[in-house]
Amino acid sequence: MPEKPNIILILCDDLGYSQLGCYGSEIETPNLDSLANYGVRFTQFHNTAKSFPSRACLLTGLYAQQCGMSENPAAIVNSISLGDMLRTAGYTTLFSGKNHSTTPLYGFGFDRTCEFLGGSTNHLNPGPQRAGEPYPIDKGRVGNYSTFNFDNVTNKAFITPAGYYSTNFYTDEAIKFINNTPTQNPFFLYLAYQAPHDPLQALEQDIAKYRGKYLAGYTGIREARWQNMKELGVVDPSMTLSAQNTANWSSLSLDEKVKEDARMAVMSAMVDCIDQNVGKLIQVLKQRGQLENTLIMFASDNGACTEGNENNTFNVPNIGAIGSINYYAYPGDSWPNVCNTPYRYFKNDSYEGGICTPFIAFWPAGMPNKGIINNNTYHFIDVMPTLKEISGGTYPTSFRGQNIVPMQGRSFLPVLQNGMDSARLKPVFWQWANGTAVRVGDWKAVSLKGTWALFNMSLDRNETKDLKTTNAIKFNELKALYDNWIATVGNKTALNTTSKYALKLFPNPSKNTIHWSHIDDLDEVVVTNLNGVIVHKIKNQITDFIDLNNLANGMYIISLYQNNQQISTQKIVKE
Repeated sequence: MPEKPNIILILCDDLGYSQLGCYGSEIETPNLDSLANYGVRFTQFHNTAKSFPSRACLLTGLYAQQCGMSENPAAIVNSISLGDMLRTAGYTTLFSGKNHSTTPLYGFGFDRTCEFLGGSTNHLNPGPQRAGEPYPIDKGRVGNYSTFNFDNVTNKAFITPAGYYSTNFYTDEAIKFINNTPTQNPFFLYLAYQAPHDPLQALEQDIAKYRGKYLAGYTGIREARWQNMKELGVVDPSMTLSAQNTANWSSLSLDEKVKEDARMAVMSAMVDCIDQNVGKLIQVLKQRGQLENTLIMFASDNGACTEGNENNTFNVPNIGAIGSINYYAYPGDSWPNVCNTPYRYFKNDSYEGGICTPFIAFWPAGMPNKGIINNNTYHFIDVMPTLKEISGGTYPTSFRGQNIVPMQGRSFLPVLQNGMDSARLKPVFWQWANGTAVRVGDWKAVSLKGTWALFNMSLDRNETKDLKTTNAIKFNELKALYDNWIATVGNKTALNTTSKYALKLFPNPSKNTIHWSHIDDLDEVVVTNLNGVIVHKIKNQITDFIDLNNLANGMYIISLYQNNQQISTQKIVKE
């Protein structure tokens, strides 16, 4: 193995599996395509289906349930960071981009940081209004600006220059950090973009490249991607494409089609801009004579997303054009299904559409085999042990006065070195919001809103044929593994609040009824036991209480759904 390489880890936000050219997309991503063609593409690399738990897994090598990051963006505990570990191997550690925790990374293993602590913000201006421009739309209220940290300096009202764009800015800051690092010292850069997360905003010259391309409609784009993916080898052509889950394009009015075209054109422009910035990084490495011995990894924190309502209350009226500084656009309900081709479901779900990420690794000096496609199962928890093996860094049992949970993953260095790896023996687990899952070898058990299914992933990676009934023994085996895991990782009831709603239940404990407050227009209330089995369900709930009289005493989980999305979940006790 060559001497210690520089390491660059690039993370995107809400990027679907099929949104890169090298994974079948029509979007122009020549720089990432080049990395893939001279590196390795993974087809079954996984995140957690949600931004902040994924970032926690990637950063710590632990499941989010083990480091305090499974329910909300919070303080990261009982762990070290990639930066901490790589510092022990002599690396200068750099971070630029979206953090999405309450733990500043400056002081958590990183020597230099430019970090946005939140989950989303305006890409064109996250700070105060600039002269001659509309007020930048965002969630929250006027004057409530996003928090950025620059090393140990907190800059709540980040004053941005004209022409600011988040992807360009994070890259430019990262390049400054690299150029200030002596070439004889290995560096680790973690570059975490906000894009293509909402709001859908991009630079006009990038949008113009794609405007009009998506008038072909959902089906045309999805089928073209599927065909491209088969030709590239990033899907198994013998498998059945999952059912399309979009609106009927022909039923849309011309105005609606134009708006949908604009929505996807902006999202594609955001991905295109990411690729342009990857190109800038490559050029810097070439100029410094460091490209040959730099390991570059690229991934997404979750699948494409159907969250969001453009009629919500923002800090200013939502009146601009899609892509502009004063319009908060979401991907909508249909394009994410295209972005996640060939998979089912979306961000927040433990089906492959929510958790399977494009993952590229490129390292000329350390990878003798080029253009490899790897179909083994991996998870973000595997990055820490891989980089530990490459760098020779150490992983402690205690640090900063806390006991450190052991690494949970396995190194994929053998894939980089010779293109092959042994079979994965330990199960892999998922739990977030609507979804839970466990994967052992070729078998995956997955649930959505408490309804479980079983798939043989060697034959059906697109999860089209549920085998739970015909192979109950295998399902029960996997379900028992999941139940044992969730009971031991400090999150026994698998609860999350997934939106702005706070579920206020009273009385709790309860003898017969549970009431809630300040949540109206529910379309479903579901009660499950701690094993995820539905024990009570009410559709189109009008009242603000549910009768528990027919349930046995014990602990349950109550979940409220609005507009077909889980908005809140909480443990209840019937006594």
